[in-house]
Amino acid sequence: MRYLHTMVRVKDLDAALHFYCTIFGLSEIRRYENEKGRFTLVFLAAPGDLDHAKDVLSPCLELTYNWDTEDYTGGRNFGHLAYEVDDIYATCQRLMDNGVTINRPPRDGHMAFVRSPEGISIEILQKGENLTPKEPWASMGNTGVW
Repeated sequence: MRYLHTMVRVKDLDAALHFYCTIFGLSEIRRYENEKGRFTLVFLAAPGDLDHAKDVLSPCLELTYNWDTEDYTGGRNFGHLAYEVDDIYATCQRLMDNGVTINRPPRDGHMAFVRSPEGISIEILQKGENLTPKEPWASMGNTGVW
């Protein structure tokens, strides 16, 4: 397992970048815009992590800017922790076997979400290529919020 990023939702991307980059000293290393999903992801790295972060070897701060207006209340601006795993199905099975609810099952062989006991969302991503969809995951519905 490898820690990937922490996601924070921002309401004003320019103001957030000014704070995190200009004032705080992080650097933008990559950006992903999704027109269909109407969001922009900006990944930032600390100066000491730049070389590794460009190769996706060091954890980053992910700023998520949703293009549609939303007021984030109740901590919704903090998104999730993300970890990459060698086998998403084995990881989710181990979590389930230990009483953890899989809020968003890995139906696609790529991504799942669970919550910590404190309610923090944790994204689990398959390392490398997506695994072939298989049961029980392929037909498992979402449970709760993630």
